[in-house]
Amino acid sequence: MLQAALAVGALSAGRFFFPPADGTPGAAGGRPDRRRPPPHDAARRPDPASTSEAYRLRPMAGETSRSGPGASPPHPDVAYTLGTDRREVFLTFDDGPHPHYTPEILRILRRNGARATFFVIGENAGAFPELLQDIADDGHAVGNHTWTHPQLTQLPPGAVRSELGRTSRLIDDVLGTAPSLARAPYGAWDDPSLSICNELGMSPVGWAIDSRDWTTPGVGSIVDAVMEEMRPGAIVLSHDGGGERGQTVDALDRYLPRLMDDGYRPARIEP
Repeated sequence: MLQAALAVGALSAGRFFFPPADGTPGAAGGRPDRRRPPPHDAARRPDPASTSEAYRLRPMAGETSRSGPGASPPHPDVAYTLGTDRREVFLTFDDGPHPHYTPEILRILRRNGARATFFVIGENAGAFPELLQDIADDGHAVGNHTWTHPQLTQLPPGAVRSELGRTSRLIDDVLGTAPSLARAPYGAWDDPSLSICNELGMSPVGWAIDSRDWTTPGVGSIVDAVMEEMRPGAIVLSHDGGGERGQTVDALDRYLPRLMDDGYRPARIEP
């Protein structure tokens, strides 16, 4: 059973998560074989390989000033670490999908036999539904990171519901199942936004380890940030969109084999 916790102490989760029953990454929570066609406004998009040079995902405004576990006070209904009796770690990637960085991250995960969780921006998933499908086909979990990446605590309830609900509907249209996980931009949840998240059938997820890749500090700094704080059950924050993520890709290629050599098993977050 999942226990939401920070390094400073344990917090109780409002909803519960369970690791795969057989210990195999992605063994539980699999997608149905049936696939639905993409929604009408996303059904005909250019291939990412042919648009990667022209595509520019705008940086997420204010990210450098509000990201990190201290961005907003910890909330007892949000999961920051996952209780596990295995040497598991939970890698997460926000702000994609991106036509260049997401496929590179998928290739590294695939090469290492690792699973992860991708919290996608709705407008990006709508632009590149085939990448959303690729994430799911590789056995990773897909979570909701709102439609346009606003700070939910600054929005009225109707706008919060639109941001989360619209993204859930698109994911359901593309993958045939709605997401059961959500992450607020900047990690900023409050009681009204958490209530809407729960009403939409999603569990809120934070992070315990911030790779700080969003500051582009250098590959070595990202590797150190992840490795120095690593512990069983930790949720790790990284990004596959929202800016230039080449350092994120190179850092993952370095620290993921080291984690696995140390006996860690990167797993997807399971509802």
